Amino acid sequence: MSAVRNAFPAFLLLVGTCVAGAALADPIRITDQANRVVSLKEPAARIASIPIPMASTIISMDGGTSRLVGMNPTAKSAIVEGVLGRIFPEAKDIPSGITAPNFIPNVEELAATNPDLVVQWADYGANIVDPITNAGLTAMLISYGTEQKARDYQSMVATAMGKPERAAMLNGWRADVEAAMLEKGKAIPAEKKPKVLYLGRALEALSASGNEGNYNAYSIELAGGTSASADVVGQGTTISPEQVAAWNPDVILLNSFEAKLSISRIHDDPILSLTNAARNNRVYKMPLGGYRWDPPSQESPLSWMWLADLLHPDVFSYDLRAEMKKAYATLYGYQLTDADIDGILWIGMQGDTANYAQFKAK
Repeated sequence: MSAVRNAFPAFLLLVGTCVAGAALADPIRITDQANRVVSLKEPAARIASIPIPMASTIISMDGGTSRLVGMNPTAKSAIVEGVLGRIFPEAKDIPSGITAPNFIPNVEELAATNPDLVVQWADYGANIVDPITNAGLTAMLISYGTEQKARDYQSMVATAMGKPERAAMLNGWRADVEAAMLEKGKAIPAEKKPKVLYLGRALEALSASGNEGNYNAYSIELAGGTSASADVVGQGTTISPEQVAAWNPDVILLNSFEAKLSISRIHDDPILSLTNAARNNRVYKMPLGGYRWDPPSQESPLSWMWLADLLHPDVFSYDLRAEMKKAYATLYGYQLTDADIDGILWIGMQGDTANYAQFKAK
């Protein structure tokens, strides 16, 4: 592979060094998303991440893997399967036995990583937190569901590393892209907003989520669509093909979590293939970049742009490949190749779908 990892811009390194140096002199206090005060004597040099998205967030906030000492096995699979494993090949050796995929910590394995900080979910009960704190480890709890929560926990982990300015810069990018999209979206009349169905699971059983606390519904609306599953009660609810047919979505988005899932799952199904989405060749698998583009991550603005260009290419007209190259240079100090981008966007599988030609290399 000819592309190499590049250094971050010099001014960012200088600012980061100065801020981190200053942070060494003072303890760090963070109020986490369970309203607990987390205290660190100095910036965390060793962080274990149990929530799936946080591993790649830590890498992007730090510009490398040296502080990440443990992660969820599902997070590791995203790194190994995606481009981040090529950018940071050493990540494949970071332990993932610290937790089961269901976020229940393996305290023995976790303690063996000697973490200064353990990141855990705030929303799944004391049984996944108490084993960490009872072992004498420092836990910082984060919460999932909204764009604001994502920005806040990215700020929290950057602050814990002594790099608050890094999160401020990246969250500023998110805010700028969001504001620009909201402004452009005002030109889209309600009747021109397609019904979009995101399937959280589809390889065997189908699942969808209602709008409350559903990040995909937020992204769909931001990109000028409406969520076809808005009336579903709860998150990750099992649905039938008949229900999908009744909704008759204009666009179907497949999750990137199921590695073997492809758009043929919809086109080959005797019921799902009758939807407007399938008939008009508007079935797409969510990209897999430095992290999966379905949930919130450090790459979310790229996911918004991708979806906006699919739904309304005449309104948004992003040069997604250029935006990706710029973002990856900032997030990871890496120059994406055209082959990298083709892989992230699944050009080989869905390059001939509706509106996808705009994403091909010129």
